[in-house]
Amino acid sequence: MDSDSAISDSETNPNPVSNLDSDQDLCHDMSSLEDLANRGAWRSIIDKVSRARALSLLHKPHDHLTYLAFNALAFTKLRRFNEASAELDSLEDLDSSHYRYETYPKMYPNRVGSMVPFSLRWLHALIPIKLGLRQQGMDRFYTLLGFVRDKVKVKEENDNLGVSLGLWKKREVFVVNCIIGHHLSQKEFGVCLSLMKELLSRGDSSDPLLVSQLGYMQLQIGDLEGAKASFLKVEGAGKSNGSLSEVEFKNLVNRNKALVYLVGKDYVSAVREYEECIERDGADVVAVNNKALCLMYLRDLSDSIKVLESALERVPTVALNETLVVNLCSMYELAYVNHSDIKRTLSSWIARVAPDDFDASCTRT
Repeated sequence: MDSDSAISDSETNPNPVSNLDSDQDLCHDMSSLEDLANRGAWRSIIDKVSRARALSLLHKPHDHLTYLAFNALAFTKLRRFNEASAELDSLEDLDSSHYRYETYPKMYPNRVGSMVPFSLRWLHALIPIKLGLRQQGMDRFYTLLGFVRDKVKVKEENDNLGVSLGLWKKREVFVVNCIIGHHLSQKEFGVCLSLMKELLSRGDSSDPLLVSQLGYMQLQIGDLEGAKASFLKVEGAGKSNGSLSEVEFKNLVNRNKALVYLVGKDYVSAVREYEECIERDGADVVAVNNKALCLMYLRDLSDSIKVLESALERVPTVALNETLVVNLCSMYELAYVNHSDIKRTLSSWIARVAPDDFDASCTRT
């Protein structure tokens, strides 16, 4: 559903009984919900949840919470934020004893901790922002960050919880990135830099993805030399850090170099870096999109359009995102007199293949 595929932040007993060893065992028809979510079939999820509730198929507290989490996420994906908020408003305090396994010992023997899906805690912070209540949402995000860091501290003190520690550290990065994203939208660059530097100081200070993110922020505030230093640190560290494959790491390095060229308006060199990425991984949509933009800046509209159209044909499930489509439509408008007809054709194709949450208005037809 989000950064944690198993949507529970339970603190399980180190030796739970086997039939309670996973969310699949705990939750009614969980695999079907996850499959629908992976396919972007959010309307089908809403129908499935409604049907399960109407037929009284949800018997355990954990069932109700999990289905509510999927329902709220589906409403959010479909930009139906008031309905997502109504789902969340139906809950008590997320830390209530009603949402702890040990409150129901006969139903969940030998299992303790919270049964609240982590995604619900995230949505609890996100939805107010989507409804225009930014300060309330930001306060909740910072509270969530404190909650996650408390969990990380507990896990670090217990050497037997290595896998769990890794999960909570990923959640920490996820929440910090959410907070940074909202501050960036308000151009609060100083706060963003402080948050990223704090995150790096708490964990692996040479994580290539996080150090690269620091470089991107430095570029946004005009600190080109600082960004170059960050990107050199990534390249010098090699792929020994982080969870990237060799191809992912090499492409990250190339994209970082290309950004520096892009800022310096050396579009030819930037294109060369992006082409190396695409040769290694044709589904590197960031490289594809940015290569097309560089070609557009070089006034080669024909090739820039071909780059994006080719990506949509080759890897539609990966390349079909609003940013790429907006750029392609902008290029159509610059290149063709009959751009309205071309965009309508694109819109028809998108309607057939896009997930439910794709914003079709990005074609501007």
